[in-house]
Amino acid sequence: MSVVAIYPGTFDPITLGHLDIIKRSAALFEQLIVAVALNPSKKPLFSLEERVTLAEHATASLANVKVIGFNSLLAQLAEQHHATVLIRGVRSVSDFDYERQLAQANQQLNPQLETIFMTPNEQYAFLSSTIVKEVARHQGNIKTFVTAEIHQAVLNKFLAD
Repeated sequence: MSVVAIYPGTFDPITLGHLDIIKRSAALFEQLIVAVALNPSKKPLFSLEERVTLAEHATASLANVKVIGFNSLLAQLAEQHHATVLIRGVRSVSDFDYERQLAQANQQLNPQLETIFMTPNEQYAFLSSTIVKEVARHQGNIKTFVTAEIHQAVLNKFLAD
């Protein structure tokens, strides 16, 4: 039986911490879908299309990873793609509390869906897209937080302002 997992997120931008979880998840499952969310409650730096493209480039070397954009309930997306596993990254206790609530809601909406919590590699435990954007906004060095392509894309966004 082929197990399909989904790793959802806003990925604005995708960081080395996200890529760490993607690579480790891709090694565990036959197919991993990186699902880039259109979240109307957030004001992303990058459009959905840009985030999907950046994630595709960042994961291009991983044959069993597919990147898609979505704007629906995660439980419905999982059903559409025959996914039975959700991957969620947790860095802290507060992340876990929030993610546990989402996992319980998703299980109510789609009882076949299991959530697996993954902690990032220690070197990325502090890292978030928000931190990347804040550091870049103040002309700080983000080279150790993102890939070279994403580094340039972030710089270009802030130079355009």
